[in-house]
Amino acid sequence: MAPSDFLLRRLLGRVVICLTACALFIFFAPKARAQSPTLQSQQDTLSQQLSCVPNSAATGASSFSNDASSCGNLDTAYNSLDTYAPDFTSGLFLASPAGDSAGSDSFTNGPNDWIHRWMGAADKAQSEEPKDAAPLITTHVALAQLFRFDSYYQTAKGYETEDYGAMKGLELIPNSHFEVQVSPPPYFYHQAPGMPDGWGDASIFLKLRVASAPDTGGGYFFGFFLGGEFPTGAAPNGKGHTIWTPAIGGAKRWRFFDWQSTFGASLPQSGTATLGRDLDFNNTFQFSIHDKIWPELEDNATFFVDGPDSGKKQNFLTPGVILGSFRIGERLKFETGAGIQIATTGFHMYNHRWIWTARFPF
Repeated sequence: MAPSDFLLRRLLGRVVICLTACALFIFFAPKARAQSPTLQSQQDTLSQQLSCVPNSAATGASSFSNDASSCGNLDTAYNSLDTYAPDFTSGLFLASPAGDSAGSDSFTNGPNDWIHRWMGAADKAQSEEPKDAAPLITTHVALAQLFRFDSYYQTAKGYETEDYGAMKGLELIPNSHFEVQVSPPPYFYHQAPGMPDGWGDASIFLKLRVASAPDTGGGYFFGFFLGGEFPTGAAPNGKGHTIWTPAIGGAKRWRFFDWQSTFGASLPQSGTATLGRDLDFNNTFQFSIHDKIWPELEDNATFFVDGPDSGKKQNFLTPGVILGSFRIGERLKFETGAGIQIATTGFHMYNHRWIWTARFPF
C-alpha cells in the first residue's frame, strides 16, 4: 500500500471517530430546554398568574386591582411552581410534573420511571467505590457506566497497524454489584502488503463486585471478571475461535494516589495449538490532580504457557494521562486520554503502540 493511501485512510479514520463522538453527544445529551406541550402551557398559565404579584416600588397597592378572572389565584400559581419544577438531578430526561400519574412503568415520564431508577442505582453503586480513572490498557477495576471508544496505532514486524474500537464499547450497571460491557468488532487498517483490512471479533465483558468502599471508607475494590471474544471476523483480523478471559481485580486509593491490578488468563475454547494460552498481569499506578488530571504508569505483562510462543514473556511499560471527567450535560460527561506502550523485553509481538481514548460517562 502506498504511504499516501495509508495516510489518507488514517485521516478518514479520525473523521469517523469525530463523527461518532458527535453522534453520541447528540444522542445522550439531555434535552434540558425541550419542554412538553403540557409543561409549556402550565408555565404560560403560571406566568400570567404571577403577573398579579405586586411591585411595590413601581405601582404600590393599586397592583391588587387586577381582574381576578384574568389573574387567577396566587395560591394556585405558587402550587404550580412547586409541582411543575423540573428535576435536573435524577436522570437523562427532563422530569415530568410531580403529580404525573404515569406510574413506575413509564418510559420517559417522572422521577419514578425505570430509567430514573436505573440511573439512581448506578449512581449508588459508583458512590460505594474509590474514585479513580479507567486505565488505558489495564481493565478498569470498578463498576462504570459509559460509552468508550479507543484506537491503537502500533508497529509489528516493521509495518504499522491501526485498530479502531480496541474491544471497547458500551458499559452498563444493571444492579449494585454487576457490570455488563458489550463491544462491537474493532476495525483494522494494515500497512503490510497483502494484509487485508477488516473487522475483528465482537466481545462481551462482565464484572462482579465482591467488596468495595468509597474513599472515605477505605477506598478499595475487589471483584471477579469474565470476558468472551467471539469469532465474528475473518482472518487475519478475527481469531477464528471463541476465547474466554477470566480474571480477578483489586484496587486501592490513598488520597491522591491509586493502584489498580488485575490477574487473568486467555483461554481459547478451541485452536489452542495455534493461539496458545497465556497469563496476563497488569498494574496501574495513578496520581490524581484535583480528580481531573490523572497521570499514570502501567506495567503490562503476558506469560505464554501454550502454543507456538510457549515459555516466552512480553512486558510493556505504558506511560499516559487521562483528562476528566468534564460535565457536558445533566448526566453526560466526557473524558479523554492518551499514552504509549513501550516494550521492555526482547520478545514482543508489537511495539510503540500509541493509544487514544474517548469516554462518555452517563
